[in-house]
Amino acid sequence: MSSLNALKRAPRMAFTLVELLVVIAIIGVLVALLLPAVQAAREAARRTQCSNGLKQFGLALMNYADVFKRFPPRRGGSTGSGDAARITGNFDRLSAFVPLLPFIEQKPLADAIASGGTYGGQAFPPGGPAAWYGSNYVPWNTQVQLLICPSDKIPMPTSTQHARNSFAFSLGDQIINHNSNSKFVRGIFGSQLCKGFNDLTDGSSNTIAMSERTWGGDQGIVNASGHDVRIATAVNVTSVNSNPGSCYTQASGTEFNGIQVKARFGALWTDGQAERVGFTTVLPPNAPSCVNDGNVNADSNGGVLNPSSYHPGGVNGLFADGSVRFVNQNINCGNTAAPPVTTGKSPYGVWGALGSTEGREAVGEF
Repeated sequence: MSSLNALKRAPRMAFTLVELLVVIAIIGVLVALLLPAVQAAREAARRTQCSNGLKQFGLALMNYADVFKRFPPRRGGSTGSGDAARITGNFDRLSAFVPLLPFIEQKPLADAIASGGTYGGQAFPPGGPAAWYGSNYVPWNTQVQLLICPSDKIPMPTSTQHARNSFAFSLGDQIINHNSNSKFVRGIFGSQLCKGFNDLTDGSSNTIAMSERTWGGDQGIVNASGHDVRIATAVNVTSVNSNPGSCYTQASGTEFNGIQVKARFGALWTDGQAERVGFTTVLPPNAPSCVNDGNVNADSNGGVLNPSSYHPGGVNGLFADGSVRFVNQNINCGNTAAPPVTTGKSPYGVWGALGSTEGREAVGEF
């Protein structure tokens, strides 16, 4: 009996409510401390994936140049007959991603484009229809994962939507005539007129070839309302033709300030228009972008199209020697109020020098 009473009087081993609340509070503090570190680690991994994607394009560009003695045109292909349906040719608008396909282990897709074929009951010629052609040409809707940076906020396309891209080709410090077939641009990638390693007199390690730009949803012209400068482009800023720094006045901090904008980058990986697959080296990474006219599509004549990303502080850049380096958004841009030049040194500091292929500038560290 005494043993039973002793058992009844034994203390119960359990947490009190106060102790439980204290433990929960401590766990909450630890999670709050850990979360930024976890997010930073995830972003570091995504940035590394973007860097690795650019490295693969670096190898592809070198292999392509080894075979053809030139880099691919940013905007090339074959002509069409002017048919309203735009299916008789690709109208000289194929982006450089298309000829690079065999060099990034996408030869079956390259062969499908080169051979033509019938899709959705419609016959297409070798080389495909217009680069912006609609929904039933399967090769244009085939998403190549290497073209996507995991940090970019790109929703994957459906089977009837054009495939997308996070990477862009350098036009250098070119402000006008971005899409001209008869003029070289100051950077590596122009329209039709192609450059090779022998044209990079500044040195391949001092010349940027590709970088990142952020997806903007393929949006036509709208009035800006909280639009992030990294994803949209201001329209009708004619002053950028002679004073590219005037683009800064279109934004307040990191958002456009109520003017009209569009967002055409990244929605058509096959279209070689500058706004679709290009960037300039005038204003720094993550600065506001502006075009000089009110074209609602991606056909504006010129402007400043800055690389951008969701990485903290800048963008990954692929250089012509195949190296990938991080370009800080505070890179020296010289005199951004200066008009553009067609020969010689870039007025846009280190950033302009990295874009120009033959400015004969001393770049140094950046």
